[in-house]
Amino acid sequence: MSDANRSTSPSNKTAILAIILISYVMIVLDISVVLTGLPKIHNELGFTDAGLAWVQSAYTLTFGGFLLLGARAGDILGRRRMFVVGMTIFTVASVAIGASQSSAWMLSWRAIQGLGSAILAPTTLALLQTTFDEGEERVRAVSLYSAAAGVSATVGLVVGGLLADWLSWRVGFLINLPIGIATVVAARIYIHETNKRPGTFDLPGAVTSTLGMAAFVYGFIRSAQAGWDVVTLATLVAALIMLGAFVLIERRAKQPILPLRLFADIERSGAYGARALYISAMVGFFFFTTLYLQQVAGLRPALAGLAFVPATMLHVPVAVVVPRLIRRFGRNAVLVVGMLIGIVAMAWLSRAGVGSNYWTAVALPMVLIGISQGLTLSPLTSSGVARVDHADAGAASGAVNVAHQIGSSVGLGVLIAIAAIGSNGINGADLTAYRVSHAFDAGTVMLLATLVISLLTIVPAARRQSRSPEEVAPTECAA
Repeated sequence: MSDANRSTSPSNKTAILAIILISYVMIVLDISVVLTGLPKIHNELGFTDAGLAWVQSAYTLTFGGFLLLGARAGDILGRRRMFVVGMTIFTVASVAIGASQSSAWMLSWRAIQGLGSAILAPTTLALLQTTFDEGEERVRAVSLYSAAAGVSATVGLVVGGLLADWLSWRVGFLINLPIGIATVVAARIYIHETNKRPGTFDLPGAVTSTLGMAAFVYGFIRSAQAGWDVVTLATLVAALIMLGAFVLIERRAKQPILPLRLFADIERSGAYGARALYISAMVGFFFFTTLYLQQVAGLRPALAGLAFVPATMLHVPVAVVVPRLIRRFGRNAVLVVGMLIGIVAMAWLSRAGVGSNYWTAVALPMVLIGISQGLTLSPLTSSGVARVDHADAGAASGAVNVAHQIGSSVGLGVLIAIAAIGSNGINGADLTAYRVSHAFDAGTVMLLATLVISLLTIVPAARRQSRSPEEVAPTECAA
């Protein structure tokens, strides 16, 4: 048991868990609340069709790009301090986004908001690990964390649609001001500052990784509008060069933000790759289903938001009972079943088109999507931090989150590019339906690849580990 655990009373643990869950819900809500408001944001702020994707990508890129640096900052400067800094940046940026009068202003502050999340998310994960004892106590906390992730992602879509239709999409961001202030005050009261560790920041690593991912996303999104011209190809080559430089920097840095030793364990490496692919498909589900519901099915934003409710119906109950399912059937079985259900759901969604019935073509596979997420994310997270030394806990949590955000940003860019292939000459609702169908076909392939990676890496490693003393892995990640 850590010193933090011994000095934390049960009542304080409850308060800290509430702070962690609320802050995490805020992060996930602001990823999804904007989606159902995209058509109104498009018209109100004068976004181009291609530029609209950056409303999401500007946030997820800085979120993913600076996550590792944020995790390192918590270790060096103190986790409570960085929690307060991250929440403050996030809250100020939320208010600025709510006051946006132009597309450039909104994208700039979405990027700053992503920076706040990059500091906040790994800090909450590290606090979860150090506050709750390994075993049943931590498993319960992780289950609630996972449930909060799932429900807030879908609730954000519902709330975003209702606000965009009845009030304004801006309200979803402005409401973060009172919640952010209350959370900062509560953190200063209930969270004890962690011991600071001597160290340095790997700024070259953070910059090259962020620029590399940004170039990847820009290249794929540009290909959907301008095709695979010289500029697109040059951008993707530049992305590869910068990411290659990042790997070299991490190999030589005295204190890297992403210790390459994390990848020495095949289960952890497989979990990072599987998570990136799985989240790519799931973010595509949210993004393209929103477009389908409003531009093909013709639903208003409020109804489009409510149309996502089936995805939440069983997600939370399933996520809550995952620890019991793992104890009874094993982590491998739960993970594989979750992925298989996701594959079936995504392939089913790809059949939706103009004139399809919502209940059979969208709602029923949505239920399966919710079940898949509830079963899959927690085991993937456990594998991502399996057998990590305490000194690398922050880096491992950051790596899990980076894999998540790579899926959210780069994965969405890839799906947008794939969706545009062969769409010349198609217009109106038929064009959107075509692109949605192709995106879901690609998402199905991504989920199949996720399953293959898991069967080759996570499952064998976890089976070998089960023969040794039982390990209960600790944390769930940012959505």
